[in-house]
Amino acid sequence: MASVEGDMTRQGFTATQALEQMVASEDEGPEEDVSEEEDGEEYDPEHDDDAVDDEEAPDVGNAAADDDRPGDRRADGEIYLSKNGKIAWSSVPCRARQGSPPGGRHEAVAGPTAQAAAGACDIASAFSLFITPRVEAIVLEATNREGSRRHGDAWRGMDAVDLRAYTGLLILAGVYRSRGEAAASLWDAESGRPIFRATMPLKVFYAYSSLLRFDDRETRPARRAVDKLAAVRELWDEWSARLPSLYNPGPDVTVDEQLVPFRGRCPFRQYMPSKPARYGIKAWVCCDARSSYAWKMQVYTGKTRDGPERNLGARVVFDLTEGLPRDHTVTCDNFFTSYELAQRLLADRGLALVGTVRKNKPELPPALLATKTRRVLSSAFAFTPIATLVSYLARRNRNVLLLSTLHADARLSDRADRKPALILDYNRNKGGVDNLDKVIGTYSCRRMTARWPLAVFHNILDVSSYNAFVIWREVHPDWMPGKRNKRRVFLERLGKALVRPLIERRVTLPRTEASAAVVRAAREEALCGTPPDDGLDPDALGPRAPAPEAPAPDNRASKRKRCQMCPSKKDRKTHTVCGRCNKYICKDCSRAYCTACANWGFVRGGTI
Repeated sequence: MASVEGDMTRQGFTATQALEQMVASEDEGPEEDVSEEEDGEEYDPEHDDDAVDDEEAPDVGNAAADDDRPGDRRADGEIYLSKNGKIAWSSVPCRARQGSPPGGRHEAVAGPTAQAAAGACDIASAFSLFITPRVEAIVLEATNREGSRRHGDAWRGMDAVDLRAYTGLLILAGVYRSRGEAAASLWDAESGRPIFRATMPLKVFYAYSSLLRFDDRETRPARRAVDKLAAVRELWDEWSARLPSLYNPGPDVTVDEQLVPFRGRCPFRQYMPSKPARYGIKAWVCCDARSSYAWKMQVYTGKTRDGPERNLGARVVFDLTEGLPRDHTVTCDNFFTSYELAQRLLADRGLALVGTVRKNKPELPPALLATKTRRVLSSAFAFTPIATLVSYLARRNRNVLLLSTLHADARLSDRADRKPALILDYNRNKGGVDNLDKVIGTYSCRRMTARWPLAVFHNILDVSSYNAFVIWREVHPDWMPGKRNKRRVFLERLGKALVRPLIERRVTLPRTEASAAVVRAAREEALCGTPPDDGLDPDALGPRAPAPEAPAPDNRASKRKRCQMCPSKKDRKTHTVCGRCNKYICKDCSRAYCTACANWGFVRGGTI
């Protein structure tokens, strides 16, 4: 590597002396710029330098050795000045950093907190750790207010059982991969799922979807003037505050962006061509790198009145890592990574940073950007007292730059591609948020909607159900051992547990026999006190509350309906219900028996 000409090296300074002087006079780095289009949709360029895929296998014959760095070899190392002249990088590792060395970090006790472990006694209760009674109260109050405003006294009102059943149906629709399917087909008598008709009529589901609100629309304009998220702010703050209190992340966390698909009208809708959905609502996420538990989330509401926010990436990382214990490592991509951010995280919070770096950053030394004289699969390192920078030439014209405050040496792997240990650690932890998007997208409860608050609510349900699954799986590690469809089974049982109370309190049976059988089975289970099928020993969870008594059969229903035996074109209404199958029957379709014959079951030599 040709030596970088500078005043310090020409005057005969050693690497150590130059570093001490340069670091002592180091100023704050330039702020990060985020470009946005004039209509409020942010263009997020493709991240070309996020990682080096493990599957890439360039020509190994051109592999360079460990010491294939540009520049002359010296005993005290080479000094490379950054492009802005404020940072001095050395070609040899500097003095040991303050804090825990690599490989000797304090391993925090990761997993559910004591509060989460005590509350996750069954699948439904694990979900209720996130969708708490307070969260339900916010939704119920706003929805009933909207229902009364639209329908007046005709609005019956939604209670907690109705809301849980509605949520359960959304989850079940996601389990059955019905996101693109019309709701009417789910309630179809022939091709639909019986549990949907057994829970509530289709028109009730439509009414709830139309009336679901999360704030008072009368006071919204004043709040929206200062907060673009005013329509869901109270719900979001109440829910997001629960996330970090229920799980302790492991030593590695990932900070990245999530795009909730949405193409309707929204003042902060984003355009991201690198995402599959491209249009949607962006959320910043900090999650555990191992389990993908969403530890903190923040909705991005676009540029402010003063224009695009400056140094956005650093601000997001600082917000999402607040409260994270020391000795943790934050992994992020080149949108967030900067030398200034790495400095602040290490000095203020004791957190290490590992991430890719964009080539236009002014804190980079030009010597690591030159690749014409380097071999494929070669690595060049540069060091400061707090950070390590590596340039890895994955293939010709493919230079990957990574910055780390965790690694302090130039170790390479023993693999054929000779990747540095820094890159392998980054690739191992960079996919936490991407995996979260993948798993919630597989069984998402999202439904087609033109209202962005409802899209945010659907994402809340998706993230809550996945976080509840993570807690349930770690609290009960012996649940369904060896099975690979645990999450689907968990979601299906969760949806059925949420709709079950509403099914049990139904007065009349659905018209289709399959849906009526679901209602009868739920009533029998409630009468017999059958516990929900969680795959656990019922005695291990302590005594259960007594099951509610099943309603006594009544041959005269309170509601008048069409006879279910006659053709629909006759439109015969009746109050009479069969004492055996609970179907509505008119006078022509019924037969009169005395009490003795009805009890013994004899009818003209046969049986009833």
